[in-house]
Amino acid sequence: MNIRSDAGSAGGASPRSLPADARRSLRLYRWAFPIVALFMLPGYLARLIKRGNYRAHFGQRLGWYAKDEIADLAKQRWTWIQSISVGETLVALKLAKKLRQVDPGTHIVLSVTTTTGFAMAQVEASEWLRPIYNPIDLRWIVRRVFRLIRPVRFIVIEGGIWPNLLAECHGAAIPLTLAGARLSPRSERRMRRFHRWVGPLFRLFDCIAVPELDDVPRWESLGVAGEKIRVTGSIKFDEAVAGNAGRAGEFRNLLNGLGVDAGTPILVAGSTFPGEETILAQCLLELRQSVPGLLLAVVPRHIERTPEILKELAAFPLKVVCRSRLDRAPKPDLLLIDTTGELRAWYALATVAFIGKSLTGVGGQNPAEPAVLGKPVVFGPHMENFALVTQHMLAGGAARQVANPAELTETLRRILTDATLHTAMSTAARAALTAHAGATERTAQLILHG
Repeated sequence: MNIRSDAGSAGGASPRSLPADARRSLRLYRWAFPIVALFMLPGYLARLIKRGNYRAHFGQRLGWYAKDEIADLAKQRWTWIQSISVGETLVALKLAKKLRQVDPGTHIVLSVTTTTGFAMAQVEASEWLRPIYNPIDLRWIVRRVFRLIRPVRFIVIEGGIWPNLLAECHGAAIPLTLAGARLSPRSERRMRRFHRWVGPLFRLFDCIAVPELDDVPRWESLGVAGEKIRVTGSIKFDEAVAGNAGRAGEFRNLLNGLGVDAGTPILVAGSTFPGEETILAQCLLELRQSVPGLLLAVVPRHIERTPEILKELAAFPLKVVCRSRLDRAPKPDLLLIDTTGELRAWYALATVAFIGKSLTGVGGQNPAEPAVLGKPVVFGPHMENFALVTQHMLAGGAARQVANPAELTETLRRILTDATLHTAMSTAARAALTAHAGATERTAQLILHG
C-alpha cells in the first residue's frame, strides 16, 4: 500500500507515491515516535513550565488556530520555511527576506519551535511573513496544518526534519529544499549507522543546498544523489560582508551609563554551558593583573540557569550585574546577559570572543557569529559540531583553540595585550568567511528557479 498525502498537490502537480524504503522508515517512525514522546513528556512539560514556553499560541503545536488566523492563512498559497533553534530562525528570516526581494509576490509562513524564535519572528511579521509554531509531528496534526497553509514549496533550515511533515509534502508534489544543510562528521557517523532508516527520508528532498564542497560526500554517503546536492555557501556566514551588528549601538549606550567607556576591553563569552562561567570568572581575575579594567560579558546558552550562575559567581570577588537589572547598578566587573536574542550585538562590542560549550560541553557553538564582525575568537577543545568552519578559522589565523582553563587565560592575555596579534586575528576573522558572500542570494535563486 502506498503512503500518500490526501491534501492535494501544489499547482496541479501530480501526487507522488513514497519510495518503498521511505515507506518502511516512515512506518517505523510512526510506531516509535508516540512511544518515545510518551516517555519524554514529563521532562518536556517540566521544561515548558520552568521556561514559561508557549504562553500564547500553544494550540498551534496541536494544529489548532483561531478563526482569524485560519482566515488569514486562507488568503494565500505560502512558501513554508521550517526552523527549530534560535540560530536557525535567524537564518530562516534572512532567507525569507531574500526570497521576497527576488520575488516580491512570495508569501512566507515561518514555523519555529522555541518561544524565543517565535518572538524574534513576530517582530518581523507582516502581510507577507506569518510566524507560527511548528506542529508536533503526528500525522493528524501535520495534515490539519498542511491543509491550512497549502504550501507551494517547503524549505527546511539546516536539517531538523520531521518525517510525517516531509512525507506529506512529498506526497503532494511540493518542492522540498534542505537549505544550509549541516552534517557534522559526528552526525554523519551517527546517521551512517542508521542510514537504512534515515537515508530514505533525506532522499525525499528535491534539493539539498550545502555550505561547502566538503559537505557533498557526507550527504552522498547517506544515498543522496549527487545531482540533488548544490554548493551555495553558508547563509550564516554571508553576513561577513554586511557585518550587521543589530542593537550594538543601544548596548554601547547601556555600558556608557554603567561607567564602562568605549576604551574598556571587553571579553564576551557566548552561549556558555555549566562550569564555564566559573572558569571565566577565575580567568577574569587573573587577566586583570595585566589588563586592568577588563569587563567580562557572559551570555549563557539557557537564561533559566541565571539563579544557578549567580550563586556560583557569588564566590568570586567580582561585581556581577544582570542585564535585566541595570537601573542604579554599579560599574560591573562581570555583566551577566540574562535576556535573549542579543548575543550578536554583544559580540559586536567585544575585544575578543570566547565560544561556549567548548570547554565543559561537547560540540561547541557557532564561532562564525563573532568572526563575521572581525573579532578574534577563542574556543576550547570541543568544537565537533562546527568542525569545518573551525578548521578554516584556525588555518587562517582567525581563531585560537585551547585545551584547558590555563591555556585559555594565557591565550586571552596574549590577544588582549598584543595589538599586532589582535589586529591580525581581526583581519583574518573577516577574511576566513568572505567566500560565503552571496550565499543567501544563491540559495534563494535555487529555491525559486532551480
